[in-house]
Amino acid sequence: MAVIAVNIIVFAVMSIFGNTLDAQYMAGHGAMYPPYVAENGQYWRLFTSMFMHFGLMHILNNMVMLGAVGRIVEIAMGHVRFLIAYIVAGICGGALSYVVMLHNNDYAVSAGASGAIFGMVGALVWIVIVNRGFYEGISRQQVIFMVILMIYYGVSTSGVDNWDHLGGLAGGFIISIVLYRKKRYNKNIILE
Repeated sequence: MAVIAVNIIVFAVMSIFGNTLDAQYMAGHGAMYPPYVAENGQYWRLFTSMFMHFGLMHILNNMVMLGAVGRIVEIAMGHVRFLIAYIVAGICGGALSYVVMLHNNDYAVSAGASGAIFGMVGALVWIVIVNRGFYEGISRQQVIFMVILMIYYGVSTSGVDNWDHLGGLAGGFIISIVLYRKKRYNKNIILE
């Protein structure tokens, strides 16, 4: 998937020129930080932050999840619709995180693809629903368990932006309602 390649390239370049574990460095190069967005109108950070990661383990975990879930969603939707869903979900995740941080007056530098990845899980939920509870070996129960497991991991792990995850999950589900259509097969075609 091209999205994985872009994330890896961004991480490699960021790592060459600085420390990706340094919040100030990350905020200085496009990570989401509410004061920069609110005071300076830098809303583009909701986009750029989804391609940035805090250290090797962060990008490794996210790319493994993206490879597993994203591949299925990309096959179901096609490349262009997958990319649209990925970006919309990532921006929804960043936007919810931004709004909650502003509301709570509790700011942190936020970056990572996990909002968009949760969005792909939300998309997968819709795909399974449309396909009557089963798609490409994934059942309704399995996708629900996946959502619960991912939410549990986020809640039980420190330093995780759970609002970003929730916004991405909802955004991915909603945009998939618009973008995904079950493939129809012509019953009159006979393959020999």
